[in-house]
Amino acid sequence: MEGQPQPSDNPHLKAKAALRSRIRAELKKMSAAARADASLQACSLLEQQPLWQKAHSILFYAPLPEELDIWKLLVDSLAAGKTVSLPRFVPEQNAYVACHIKDHLEDIRHGQFGIREPNDSCSKISVNRLDLVLVPGVAFDLNGHRLGRGKGFYDQLLAVVQGPTCGIGFDQQLVREVPVEPHDVRLSCILTPTRWQSVAGPRAVLK
Repeated sequence: MEGQPQPSDNPHLKAKAALRSRIRAELKKMSAAARADASLQACSLLEQQPLWQKAHSILFYAPLPEELDIWKLLVDSLAAGKTVSLPRFVPEQNAYVACHIKDHLEDIRHGQFGIREPNDSCSKISVNRLDLVLVPGVAFDLNGHRLGRGKGFYDQLLAVVQGPTCGIGFDQQLVREVPVEPHDVRLSCILTPTRWQSVAGPRAVLK
């Protein structure tokens, strides 16, 4: 409407858009082999954490090509008897819900955005039953702030999660400070291939 500020006039949105462009350019420089090696390194580091070892019910994400690949942990968790869930998009709600999967092949389809997600036959699971939520993003800082893709879907989901939430990305996605707005949800911890950072305690600064 006339007289209302446009997104291009919002300094927070402009800062987020600039950061998305910068991080995506950095990620494009990574080779497939480098992505694979870094993903395995991050998975190994996560497996060493007490938070991971104690978690029995975990919400994973289905990684896009440019995201850190944690699919190995999903398969291993199913084999270990953990309760595994993935987000499924519900068009009627314009939102994601967590759904329980039992088989990483039979229970998966490609959803509305081309992302792997649970079939309609997979039952919903309350996010308050989750011991751990693994969260993708474009950028993170050490104080638990996350820059998403701009749609707000994960912020909606995270707003009702009561358990620990872990942002996961490559080292290139870790920045000194992510621009935040009031609706942005702070994460509990951050994982990269070389770093595990709990958000509890004093504010941290990337050096």
